[in-house]
Amino acid sequence: MTTINPYLTFNGNCEEAFNFYKSVFGGEFPYVGRYGEMPPQEGIPPMTAEQKNKIMHISLPISKETTLMGSDTGGDWASNFKEGTNFSISINTDQIKEADRLFTALSEEGKVKMPMNKTFWGSYFGMLTDKFGINWMISGDEKQ
Repeated sequence: MTTINPYLTFNGNCEEAFNFYKSVFGGEFPYVGRYGEMPPQEGIPPMTAEQKNKIMHISLPISKETTLMGSDTGGDWASNFKEGTNFSISINTDQIKEADRLFTALSEEGKVKMPMNKTFWGSYFGMLTDKFGINWMISGDEKQ
């Protein structure tokens, strides 16, 4: 099954925003990941304590089919932050082949930000901006 959910990007206040959304919609956060949990990566300088505490990924289920997701921006990506356009559409599918198909089709004449690849959090994931300027995040996670 393939689902589509909004993914919001914040400039340092993601946790505050999601606590507000939680007060509005109810529910619990099934996952809160911080940048400090990332494994060290070549070419990326060490983070400050403040950077480590920022939200790398958070999710809040709104219904059985819909989840509001988000993160703080940082580093090189922070320079592109513009309030009001700080969202992506997240596509999640349980087929790697379908994830590749969607990524290839949506990226045609667009810009690949992060090619589809296996990630440290265990997902097959990629990011792109389509030819119309819409940001997409695609995850493929085959069910065992």
